[in-house]
Amino acid sequence: MSYPYPLVVFDLDGTLVDSAADIAEALNRTLQDWQLPRVPEATVLTWIGDGVRRLVEQAFDAAGSAIDLDRVMPGFMQHYQACLLRSPQLFEGVAETLAALRERQVILAICTNKPSALVAPLLQHFGLQEHFALVLGGDSLPERKPSGAPLRHIAAQFGVAAEAALMVGDSITDYRAAVEAGMPVALVRYGYPRGLDLDNVEAVAVVDDLRELLAL
Repeated sequence: MSYPYPLVVFDLDGTLVDSAADIAEALNRTLQDWQLPRVPEATVLTWIGDGVRRLVEQAFDAAGSAIDLDRVMPGFMQHYQACLLRSPQLFEGVAETLAALRERQVILAICTNKPSALVAPLLQHFGLQEHFALVLGGDSLPERKPSGAPLRHIAAQFGVAAEAALMVGDSITDYRAAVEAGMPVALVRYGYPRGLDLDNVEAVAVVDDLRELLAL
């Protein structure tokens, strides 16, 4: 069976992997380092998606702290690395969907705002690294999502027009990046939408399970 999109680009956190608890723990350990109160995971969920520096900035702003982020980030990155494989889970249907798309000769890529050094260990943990022909982290290019530049870059790498590829994500950051890149987008309901109204978006599909993408 062929697939209507020769290239599918996936977001990582909130789309393929449920990593919220580990990100929240890393952030809370950082807050504690600076004698600031821990915050609920549900609150951290509303901050995930725009890269690690923005995540930490929002947490310290919410705590009313004016500490220089350049002093905070090294400690946060140590905690982030330490918590990376603490309890991540693949969302339901992810492994089957990736394998099925590969069987249909679809090129798969990842475009995440997670620091690139932390993406490979996570993919290896789940045995998924072989599925992806290209992986872009939040620090791989001068711009990251919600800029459309990373998506255009990935499409160009494989000689595929952006409008012929598919972006799969969960958040307003993914949606804005796809719209700016002119790339069709599919969205998952189970992720970290951060204010994105999933019932009123121009999307190819909004799915409860990634396996629904196979029917496109």
